[in-house]
Amino acid sequence: MSPMRTTLRRAGTVGALAAACVLTAAGAAFAHVTVHPESYPKGATDGVLTFRVPNEQDTAATTKVEVFLPTDHPILGVLVSPQNGWTAQVTTIKLKKPVTTDDGTVTDAVSQITWTGGRIRHGQYQDFDVAFGRLPDDTDRLMFKTLQTYSDGTVARWIEQSGQGAEEPESPAPLLRLTAKGGAEEGGSAPSSTTTEKTETSATEAASSDDSTARGLGIAGLVVGVLGLAAAGFAVLRGRSRASASE
Repeated sequence: MSPMRTTLRRAGTVGALAAACVLTAAGAAFAHVTVHPESYPKGATDGVLTFRVPNEQDTAATTKVEVFLPTDHPILGVLVSPQNGWTAQVTTIKLKKPVTTDDGTVTDAVSQITWTGGRIRHGQYQDFDVAFGRLPDDTDRLMFKTLQTYSDGTVARWIEQSGQGAEEPESPAPLLRLTAKGGAEEGGSAPSSTTTEKTETSATEAASSDDSTARGLGIAGLVVGVLGLAAAGFAVLRGRSRASASE
């Protein structure tokens, strides 16, 4: 094989490996379990939380999802929506401190929900919907530690606290932010216009952040391609120079 062909092959290999690293980093950034919406007003009633579980493994399927609900700030009136192919098991505990509501005193709350029986394959995700009667009004955030079990026995532990520093943890737990109470109608959970604006702004900022990330990755890919082409061009010119010298 000629030196020029060897150089071209090496340049192509380096470019492919660099591009693969860029794509791998992009996939890992969006692979963690999240809760939607990202925020609710404190004390909101009759709402729904959606836990989105993507599959981050290439060779195994997700077969079990365990979501742990906070019990120091309990969520009242939890109901699980049926999911095709999945069976939900709900665990309740006795509260150390009963919660007083308009309907009476609540002494029990759901502490864990476990989904089994289904499969989330590579390149797929599953939404698990959980309805609630009332959210707590004495905290600014709720963290839902989650365990994701794969068919090969691997367990992804989404249990790290996020939003406390500049850097995002590698395995963040789903986080629900509780905003100040707005002017919702009595007995309802609709946020005020101010809260809605904040939520929309948050969503816009998140989308902008995602766009910036994607743009940065795209630029990185272009740089890799340009470097590969430059190396190839240099190899061609070098080969021609050697050929001219030999003549």
